[in-house]
Amino acid sequence: MALVSIVQNILKIEELKRRIGFTMLMLVVYRIGAHIPTPGIDGEAVSKFLLNQGGALMGFFDMFSGGALSRVTIFALGIMPYISASIIIQLLTVVFPALAKLAKEGESGRKKITQYTRYGTIVIAIIQSIGIAVGLEGMRGLDGEAFVQNGGWPFRLLTMITLTSGTAFIMWLGEQITERGIGNGISLVIFAGIISGFPGAVINSVRLIRDDQLPILLMLVILVVMIAVVAFIIYVERGQRRIPVQYAKRVVGRKVYGGQSTHLPLKVNTAGVIPPIFASSIIMFPATVAGFIAIPWVQSIAQQLSPGNTLYTVIYVSLIVFFTFFYTAIVFNPVDIADNLKKYGGFIPGVRPGKFTSDYIYKVLSRITFGGALYLACVCVLPEILISQFNVPFYFGGTSLLIVVGVALDTVSQVESHMITRSYDGFMKKKRIRGRRG
Repeated sequence: MALVSIVQNILKIEELKRRIGFTMLMLVVYRIGAHIPTPGIDGEAVSKFLLNQGGALMGFFDMFSGGALSRVTIFALGIMPYISASIIIQLLTVVFPALAKLAKEGESGRKKITQYTRYGTIVIAIIQSIGIAVGLEGMRGLDGEAFVQNGGWPFRLLTMITLTSGTAFIMWLGEQITERGIGNGISLVIFAGIISGFPGAVINSVRLIRDDQLPILLMLVILVVMIAVVAFIIYVERGQRRIPVQYAKRVVGRKVYGGQSTHLPLKVNTAGVIPPIFASSIIMFPATVAGFIAIPWVQSIAQQLSPGNTLYTVIYVSLIVFFTFFYTAIVFNPVDIADNLKKYGGFIPGVRPGKFTSDYIYKVLSRITFGGALYLACVCVLPEILISQFNVPFYFGGTSLLIVVGVALDTVSQVESHMITRSYDGFMKKKRIRGRRG
């Protein structure tokens, strides 16, 4: 009954209903595009070969594209070129003062940064699509039949234009969802790609159990582990370190302002799902191209970058830790927070205003960010190491669970905010659901 009441409240809010409907429509368009084949390629033969030979590596990459990569459809590159371009632009923002200044210019600067990111996305998509086209020309299926009948530069240019256009369209879809829908569009695109593989993974698991290749007791243990991981993710994502803040009383005319006590909430995982997505994108860039090049030593490197291998694990964990600190430093500036507190008469009890306050906030933030980085690394890597040993579908890995749960929390939090601002009950009457930014 509570769920029915929530749905009825959502339907009463015209703007919210329109935003949810628009988001669902855009995600449906995305899923349709993930099944449109790229011209000149035998997609079915490629899919059988890659899923047969690619193993965990192809399963990992295919998870982010919603199956489009293994079928080499027009959305084969997915949204990852955009993520890679975002990483590069953010790194350059730290290195080049001109970009850093541009990023601080408000809305106009943000639009310019977004424009540079789009250009970078196209460049990366062109490089990756040409690499895939060249790789497919030299590959043959399990029966010896070539995947590409008419190769050469006409085929390469056609594939480049098709896959790059597909990525550009996905980027546009994500931006439209963010602007006119509900939730973060890019995250929801990745979310839709991951959950699209859940039904197939469940069916595959049932088939393995039926064929006695997967003990049912082991599957039950894995389900319990999944539930525990989801509960742990929700618990940590909602976790905060609250720094007490006291505001001094100010007399303006005949009125007295301030004097109240509040707190500065610091999220345990300020970076959210960005670090594992960024880390996956960095690993995916060379490994995707290498997977399509039929050279033994290149294939060996691609295999070492597949989930479960030591090299992959070390690089993946290192990148997660790096991007956790990097992204947190971008979105949360202790110096700006300290200046704002001082400007409005706020102070942390026992800490002097100004530089001492910023140093204190930085010290606390560094400690909880380190804990958040370890949490992300454990959730993303440990379940996948265990699961890779028992031939369980890769969709049940920690990275996919983290992204799905994190994006779901953010989206539900935004829906609830729309409901509460219009005097409707949220999903929980006594408490609000906090997303990663809540």
